[in-house]
Amino acid sequence: MIVSTKGRYALRVMVGLALRGNNNEYIPLKEIAEAEGISQKYLEAIMSTLSKAGFVDAVHGKGGGYRLNRPPEAYTVGSILKLTEGTLAPVSCTTMGAAACSRSTCCRALPMWERLEKMIDDFFEGITLADLMQDNL
Repeated sequence: MIVSTKGRYALRVMVGLALRGNNNEYIPLKEIAEAEGISQKYLEAIMSTLSKAGFVDAVHGKGGGYRLNRPPEAYTVGSILKLTEGTLAPVSCTTMGAAACSRSTCCRALPMWERLEKMIDDFFEGITLADLMQDNL
């Protein structure tokens, strides 16, 4: 499993918003892009995904921007990465909705891949934005 730039950047942005979000102000996209060193165009797509999923509030126009709509403790790293990556499955045969492999009934490795997927999920679901803000790992 390799987390793409989309997933890594989304996580960085969410942590950045959490660190700045204690006064409920909206942070302009341009400001977020500059602070995180991410192209504004690429960040627009990431923020659109986060906004449509209800992870952030967005206000367009003058005085607009983005902010978290929940406390940092309510966001898990797993939820952010699954939203942006689609899946954290280490192999395609464990991906939800994947076509069944013709060897799934006799595959000796499948249980191992399923256990690894559960370990990855449990790991990322056990870390919140609040943990990342405070280096509580």
